[in-house]
Amino acid sequence: MPPKCKFTREQIVQAALEIVREQGFEAVTARSMGARLASSPKVIFSLFCNMEELSAAVLQAAQERYRTYLAAEMASGRYPPYKGSGMGYIRFAKEERQLFRLLFMRDRTREQITDGKEELRPILAMVEQNTGLGEEEAYRFHLEMWLYVHGIATMIATSYLDWDLELVGSMITDGYQGLKSRYGLGTE
Repeated sequence: MPPKCKFTREQIVQAALEIVREQGFEAVTARSMGARLASSPKVIFSLFCNMEELSAAVLQAAQERYRTYLAAEMASGRYPPYKGSGMGYIRFAKEERQLFRLLFMRDRTREQITDGKEELRPILAMVEQNTGLGEEEAYRFHLEMWLYVHGIATMIATSYLDWDLELVGSMITDGYQGLKSRYGLGTE
């Protein structure tokens, strides 16, 4: 009987996540994992079938970390909740550049992409409530706002821009007000 693994799946995923945060997703290899854990690279395969399974677990862990940023900004009271979601996205890009790149800037040509409406339901409900728009218009409004926010986040994550969050917050408000005006909703 082989010896029992001295690591848990969670410990291995956390070690991989730290490698991603420091060096990027491409740096997660069996060899780098073994070095990080001060163990043989084989330890990974005692708990994961292959590197693809570990990669999927790392993506899920990165997604959870991102969700904590979103939830924290939305609940902070510093911004209205919808603006908080955008600020959380940008703060994640600023503070977790490599995880942001992994989640939002990777090649998706081999992935099944959906419109994401189901997972966006809570956000779309906020847009509908804040603007009075119907579901389809609220979805388009959000997509346009997200493209604006994503552009800022991407420029920050790639160090093209180094804006503070106060300036970013002001710009998001401007973008939001501009979209409201475009949809004939006026500004407040």
